[in-house]
Amino acid sequence: MTRLPESFYRADDVVKIARDLLGKTLVTRISGNVTAAMITETEAYHQSEKACHAYNGRRTARTEILFHQGGCCYVYLCYGIHNLFNVVTGKRGEAAAVLIRAAQPVVGRQLMMDRRALKKPGPRISAGPGNLSQALGLTLAHNKTSLVNEGNIWIESGEEVSQDLVRATNRIGVDYAQEDASLPWRFYVLGNQWISKP
Repeated sequence: MTRLPESFYRADDVVKIARDLLGKTLVTRISGNVTAAMITETEAYHQSEKACHAYNGRRTARTEILFHQGGCCYVYLCYGIHNLFNVVTGKRGEAAAVLIRAAQPVVGRQLMMDRRALKKPGPRISAGPGNLSQALGLTLAHNKTSLVNEGNIWIESGEEVSQDLVRATNRIGVDYAQEDASLPWRFYVLGNQWISKP
C-alpha cells in the first residue's frame, strides 16, 4: 500500500473526503513501534457550520491549524481526557477537517490493547475517537504533524469500500450546533463492529 498523496487531502469537498477515508489505513510509528488500523467511521467538519471549532472563520491558537492546507493532523483534547485525531483538508485559509471516529486494527493489535490496558480483544480497542487515538499512540504532541511528508503518521490506500456498505447519518455529540447537528456528515461501514456507539 502507498501513502495517500497531497492531492487527496487538498480537494475542496470535506464531506466527500470523509466518505472516501473509509477503508483507508491509518498508520503510526511511535518509538519505533508500528500500529495500523482500517478506518471504519468518520465525521466531516467545515467552517460554514456550527459544529466546527472554526465556525464562521473563528481563529484561535487551537483552531489555527484548521486553516492550513490539507494534509496535516489536528489533535485536540476533549473533556480534558480524550485526544481526538482529525485530518485537515482543503485549501489554505478555509477551515475543514475530518474526525476519525473508529478503525479496525490491522497491525500491532497487542500493542494497541496494551496502550488501552485491555486484556481481551474486541471493538473497545479502537471504536470511538478517544479509544482510537489511545490505541494508535496519538497525543497532543502530534498536533500539526504532516501526513504527507516522511513522518511517523500517515494514511495508506487500504481497501476499497463498496458504496453499498457506506452509511451516512448525523454526527455524534454536536447538539449544540442547532440545525447543523442534523447534517448527514458522519460516515461508517455498514456491518462492521468497529464503530463507536452514539
